[in-house]
Amino acid sequence: MIHSTLADLRHSKTFLDAQEIIHIFDGRKKEEIGYFIPRTFAPEFESFLKSIEQKREIALLQKVALAQKQDPIHEGETLSGQ
Repeated sequence: MIHSTLADLRHSKTFLDAQEIIHIFDGRKKEEIGYFIPRTFAPEFESFLKSIEQKREIALLQKVALAQKQDPIHEGETLSGQ
């Protein structure tokens, strides 16, 4: 992994020709910004992102299922119970 500053983004050729993941941070504030993933890692990274999205969707669906289970109104009923 290559470590780079935000100022290095001015030299886009450095990023476009990269064959390794680049860890980007703000040199002035000493804060982490994120990562640059080169195209060579695209297939693995996209599958990783899909797995993260699936986990988020499953967690959301579980919350919805739990909320529906706790809902006192059943299908076909009204608030007055008629």
